[in-house]
Amino acid sequence: MTFLFCLYAFLGGSIPFGLLIARCLCQVEPRESGSKNTGATNIARTCGFGYGVLTLAFDLGKGALAVWAGSLAGFSPFWQAMMGLSAVLGHMYSPFMGGKGGKGVATSLGFFLFLTPCATLGSVLVCILVIWISGYVSLGSLLLVTLVPALALLQGKWAFLLAMGLTALCVFHKHRDNISRLIQGRENPWRKKHFEAKPDTANNNANKS
Repeated sequence: MTFLFCLYAFLGGSIPFGLLIARCLCQVEPRESGSKNTGATNIARTCGFGYGVLTLAFDLGKGALAVWAGSLAGFSPFWQAMMGLSAVLGHMYSPFMGGKGGKGVATSLGFFLFLTPCATLGSVLVCILVIWISGYVSLGSLLLVTLVPALALLQGKWAFLLAMGLTALCVFHKHRDNISRLIQGRENPWRKKHFEAKPDTANNNANKS
């Protein structure tokens, strides 16, 4: 029965909400624009901030609903976490997208938040701070999926560790290109900073007069 529910969680997680939102509401193909990803960050880049937030909410909900369904069915904390992992894997390797998908951060956040709300919220604050300072969403995301399992370990929530650890590994694997660009200093920041010097308008006016 638990494996069947994990299959349901996988299929639910595989629904490509980012792709549907971009195509139906924005008439944009996100896999051909920006980072060519269907996650919330790229939808925000290609369609607008509001559509990115909507994508984030749906993807987050996939992870949370999978774990919630497991809790309603009376499954142990271990299997609830495994259902969350199943939803993340469905998001990453969607059969509706030919085995491809997003990077799984939002869906991971959904199931982390349901199981360990305090640890997850604290990690989210650190993630936001890192993104704000560095400008790199990928760096904050990687830190987030690393911090939550570590804090769960400190809290003694051993039943969640296998699923959360595997989730973190999968997210790191999906971010391997981002990691390479971060190391090489070629990663694109979420908000580009411009430090170009402005022309000396006073001197220009003086030259014209």
